[in-house]
Amino acid sequence: MRIIAGEFRGRKLVAPAGLATRPTTDRVREAWFSILGPLYGTVIDLYAGTGALGFEALSRGASHAIFVESARPAQQAILKNAKSLGVEQRITLISATVETATKSILTRAPFDLVLTDPPWTHLASASKALSKLICADLIHEDGRIVLGHPKGKLLPIATGSGLIVESTRSWGDSAATFLSRDLSPGSL
Repeated sequence: MRIIAGEFRGRKLVAPAGLATRPTTDRVREAWFSILGPLYGTVIDLYAGTGALGFEALSRGASHAIFVESARPAQQAILKNAKSLGVEQRITLISATVETATKSILTRAPFDLVLTDPPWTHLASASKALSKLICADLIHEDGRIVLGHPKGKLLPIATGSGLIVESTRSWGDSAATFLSRDLSPGSL
């Protein structure tokens, strides 16, 4: 696994041994970030795993990345990756599940970009947590959210969340839904 583009292009990332962490593939990450374009500001990587999404964002111009991850081996991988890239001062690690970190996440909001590719084996609990968390208040006015999910299994977006679906794209069995604030008259 490596950084696809930007300041750290080609740099390798470590991942915990075993199958407990399913990193977003290089091909899918490249597609996500091509769609997103240039980055800035603060990014939060929910269900961070190895941190590949957050580190890709830092490489492409984000100023700070917050990683939310509960698994100890994945947390250690995130810290090793930050050290090897020399970005320890540009990251924050929240050692908790997304479900239990909601308050901590919301106190740091709004973000410029929210990235989430939850474990597919825990999609039901992730869907429940994200439906409580994903709303317009989570992002700046021009911020965006990317929800990774299996193809054909869109994660729920609460009615009245203040968000609109820009697009949903798929690559093999992976898909992503891109969201932004609904800035149409009457929605503000």
